[in-house]
Amino acid sequence: MEWFLEQHPVMQAFIATLFTWAVTALGAAFVFFFKQIKKKVLDAMLGFAAGVMIAASYWSLLAPAIEMSKNRGGSPWIPAVVGFLLGGAFLFAADKLIPHLHPGFKTEEAEGPKTSWQRSVLLVLAITIHNIPEGLAVGVAFGAVAAGLPSAAIGGAIALAIGIGIQNFPEGAAVSIPLRREGFTRRRAFAYGQASGMVEPVAGVLGALAVVRMTPILPYALAFAAGAMIYVVIEELVPESQAGKHSDVATIGTMLGFAVMMLLDVALG
Repeated sequence: MEWFLEQHPVMQAFIATLFTWAVTALGAAFVFFFKQIKKKVLDAMLGFAAGVMIAASYWSLLAPAIEMSKNRGGSPWIPAVVGFLLGGAFLFAADKLIPHLHPGFKTEEAEGPKTSWQRSVLLVLAITIHNIPEGLAVGVAFGAVAAGLPSAAIGGAIALAIGIGIQNFPEGAAVSIPLRREGFTRRRAFAYGQASGMVEPVAGVLGALAVVRMTPILPYALAFAAGAMIYVVIEELVPESQAGKHSDVATIGTMLGFAVMMLLDVALG
């Protein structure tokens, strides 16, 4: 841990997002042991992921953004509101501009521009798009620590990385196991599943670099990541977890996910 704390914040963000990518790969590795996953279990896992992201959006991102704005003497609500809405707008635009397919949907139900790309590519792109704000959130959190602001703590950034990593586990499984059912070899299904998390180290480094070099945008960047994550929760995780016959299990999963992330942030932050 001491070695990690001695690293530059950008390197810390890179290492932390490598961890979140590794957990995605760990989830994808379930394909070596199972050909399918019960819908009840998947709904609970997706609900848990939603709870983690909702809690992280407030405790690790929006609350620090508001506190930073107060400390600087500006209007505390402006960066939070503007950044939050821009984050949602970014994911909305990505959904419209990039072809992708959410797990469990038919190929003809793919979103974005019409394309002849394979179903497997569209599935990976769906998770990849929605992993961008997660990597960005971790990167911005470590960048905030570099800015030396009172409301930014290394423990909080580490808690966020742990929380994001935990909720990445079901995402990896949600890609690789359906691909296995469609006839992919286990290795190929795993490769596609873990590939969805590769964008997180890239987004994490870019987020950390941006706020380290342009400190005034930090509150906006934190709120931007929060808005993007809430968009993912509402547009994808909650509808998918509640679509089946196990909405109560998904709801309990969401509550537990929120509680775990809140505990991590308060205890470590």
